Parts: sequence; C-alpha cells; structure tokens
Amino acid sequence: MTIHDLSSALNALSATPHQHAIKGIKRGIERESLRIKGNGAISTLGHPKGVGSALTNGHITTDFSESLLEFITPVSESATETLAQLKDLQKFTLEHMGDELLWPISMPCFIEDQDDIVLAQFGNSNTARMKTLYREGLKNRYGSMMQAIAGVHFNISFPETLWQSLHTLKQSEQSLDAFISDGYLALIRNFKRELWLISYLFGASPALCNSFLQGRKTDLPFKKLGKGTLYLEVGTALRLGDLGYTNSAQSSLRVMYNSLDEYVAGLKKAINTPSDLYGDIDDYTTATPKQLNKNILQIENEFYSPIRPKRNAKSGEKPTDALLRAGIEYVEIRALDVNPFSETGIDIEQIHFLDVFLTYCLLKDSPEMQWKEQARSTENLDTVVNQGRQLGVMLNDNNQQRTLQSWGREIFDQLSEVAEHMDKAYGVTYYSETIAQMATWVDNPALTFSGRYVRELESAGIDNGLFAIQLANKYKQSHAQANYNVFSKEWLEQQVVLSDKAREEIERADTLSFTDFLDEYFNAKAPA
Repeated sequence: MTIHDLSSALNALSATPHQHAIKGIKRGIERESLRIKGNGAISTLGHPKGVGSALTNGHITTDFSESLLEFITPVSESATETLAQLKDLQKFTLEHMGDELLWPISMPCFIEDQDDIVLAQFGNSNTARMKTLYREGLKNRYGSMMQAIAGVHFNISFPETLWQSLHTLKQSEQSLDAFISDGYLALIRNFKRELWLISYLFGASPALCNSFLQGRKTDLPFKKLGKGTLYLEVGTALRLGDLGYTNSAQSSLRVMYNSLDEYVAGLKKAINTPSDLYGDIDDYTTATPKQLNKNILQIENEFYSPIRPKRNAKSGEKPTDALLRAGIEYVEIRALDVNPFSETGIDIEQIHFLDVFLTYCLLKDSPEMQWKEQARSTENLDTVVNQGRQLGVMLNDNNQQRTLQSWGREIFDQLSEVAEHMDKAYGVTYYSETIAQMATWVDNPALTFSGRYVRELESAGIDNGLFAIQLANKYKQSHAQANYNVFSKEWLEQQVVLSDKAREEIERADTLSFTDFLDEYFNAKAPA
C-alpha cells in the first residue's frame, strides 16, 4: 500500500488490523523549577536535606545549580498518572524546603549577581565531580544567568504496534529498528518545521526581571512594568529566543537529522573539535580546571536543541554511542516553557495536544531537511518568539510568505484528522476536544499562554516577580493540602535512603584519580 500523505496514512491505519495500533503511547516528564526565598530572591542554600542524593535519586535531582530542582517522572502510558506523579514529587520536596518556594515560571527570579547561582554539587565521586565541572564550564562559556532558566521536557515514545503496522503498510525492507529510527527522525524534521506553533500556543515567557540582562544591551522592543519588569507586548517565549537558552557559538554546528549516522556524526564532530572561543579556559588536564575540555561542546548534552532523539544509555555509555548501538528509543521535546497556570508546570490539555501534534509529525510526509531549511525554521521561531501575537505576522513556509493565522489554520485542519483517529483508537473524545479548543487560539492570540500572562500583568499592573510569588505561594498551599496520589510518602522516603546508599557506593568504588577517570571517559571507544 502506498502511503504518500497524512490522509492516506490515517486511512491505512483505520483498517481493522491497524485501527488500535496507536494505543500505548508512553510519556515521561522532566520539570525544572528554581527554589526561591519568600521575597522572590534565588535560594543560596544547598539541595534540600531529606530528598536524597541529587546524583542518584532518579526522581528528584538538580539541573545546573543547587537551586534549580528537576522532577522526573517514570515512563507511563497514562497522562493523568504522570501529572499525579509530578504533583507527588513536588509536594514531597516542598515539605523539605522550609519557607522556600518553587518559582512557577521559566525566566529567573531577581538575581543580583550570577555568583549567587551556586553550581550543583553531587558528592565526592569522580562522576559527581565531572557533573559539577561540566556546569562550571557552562558558567564560564555562557554565564550562569542563562542556566537559571527553567523548562519542561516532554519525552514520548510510540508503541511497537504502531511501528509494526507502519512497517507493514509501507512494505519496508528495512529492519524494524532502522525503520523506527528513520521514523523518529522524520518526526523531528517535521517538528522543527512547525516548532513555531509550540512557541505560539505554549510560550509563557514574554516577560523577565531586568536583573536577568546584567547590563547587556538588547534591541528587543521591551515595555516596562512595575519596578523591574521588562516584557514584549506581542512576544511569546523569551526562553526560546536570543536572550534565552541558546548558544550563538553553536549556530555554526551543522547537526542534521536526515539519518542517524548523519546526526551522530554532526554531534561527534562538535565534541571532538577544539573551539576558538573556549581555548583559553583551563580544562581538566590543568591544576585548576574551569571546564571539562576545550572543544565546541564539552559533552553531547551541551548541544541545545528544541528536540532530541534519545536512547537509554548503559552505565558509562555516551548518548550517541547508545543511539548507534540500538537506534532511537524515544524523542525528548525541550521547547516547552513552564506553564505558570498549572501547579505542575504542564497540564493535561498540553499533553493531549502534544500526543496529537507529534503523531501528526510522525505520519505526514517528511522530506529531507537541508541546512537552509533548518535556518528558515529558526527564523520563523525567532519571529514568533518576539512578535507572534501580532495579528497578521508573516512566516516563511517553504520560501512562501504567509500569515501565522493562515498556516496555523491549515495545521489545525490536519491535526483534527489525527485527533479523530486517536479518539476512535482510544475510545475517548478528549483529543478532538483539545484540538478544537486550541484551534480558536490561532485567530485569538489573547487565549495563548503568553497572551494570558501579559493580560494578567497589565490588568493588575503588577511586577512580574510579584505575579510569580503569588502563584508560588498559591501552589505551595495547594500541594500542602493535597494527598499523595501515586507515590506514597513512605515510598518516596525509601527512595531517599536508597539514593544516599547508592551515592556512597559510587564514591567507595572509585579507584582512579579524577584526571585518569576523565582520560578514560573521553578516550573510551564505543563498543563495536
């Protein structure tokens, strides 16, 4: 059977043998959040006592700094269970934070000096020291302010039943593993083409505290509010723009997504190529290292991308080697701002939308994406980040200028088809209901997250920081009053004990000096 477009793919999958193949989507969420003092300043205290080791607790850890918490849910087929797990993890952590709060937005709170952002500490083992030195490298390369930005990462994998159905329907002669990897890469290319839509709908960082700029000049048309708030009147997601979690030094990296070998080769080149910018910063081979190494990327995780192909790695295995060993297992969406209107940082409607949108990206035709097209998708994203809620704003669709509204309506028409198929497969109605609701946001920017955010600030005339503190207190109270839902308090306390024991075991197992440990890590050859 020939599957040449989205409609033919959906028709083929609607046949009796395949109509339920989409059932079994699995998800996991990683939500970041700064710890703050009651007055809105960043916390300078260490990782909360009572939540376990940041190195070995798989559910409660830290990201760049001691104050940037990260909550990680297990993989689940139930979106409601995933959100309940996230709630439990945040409730448990807040119980060990004293008077501190969880900052409920992406852009950081008031930070007087970047030295107030304390690098994450993971213990005394070589692995722990490597993680902290990597973060010191990030600080010395890009500054700590960028690393204080929080986001939500959404991990998704499609069921093997779907891959088997598509493999059969497309009469593929590839191995199933190779077919799956190519399928995920096709999804990634389409996601990048229409990433601007995610920023438009769910961008929730149109404002920031002026302390974030630390005196830097910017040409963005900021308006001022309150004592220290800067905001873009029609912007959506500063976190995804030039002021946010970006790395201009990486703009020259030509990491492509047309084949797994091509993607891995691009990343491996970056982690093995000396950088002109960072060559003067001492690396691990010196007595006072300030970064892991002097390459364009210290390690693969330094590559900032709104979406990544992933495979769970074995102990000590590099991410790219894991991909080469067994192919792509899932994709990680890194383009989501923290949702300030949800106590968990992401809500059920977003998950339903992402299920549909990512299925659409998988099933629709996805030609190879050359570098010029990738650059075009970045330009579209920048346009929406800075002026996406300006009605009639123009985007570049395959070298044709068209309005965001025209393109958005076309996408939602196709998303409706996907949602209808998914509703039938799952025996639900919420996919179509979510798409119908969010379709109205295309012509009414005030309904988007950033539209609601700016309206809240302007209507109340309040500072961005005060807005966030009010939400943080509200959510802390809500978590305190809630019962544990999926994880019991006893189970979470058990994870704390187990994580502390695991950290101690890792420290006891070290036999190499730190330098020798890193020599071995960087010189290790991938298994054949």
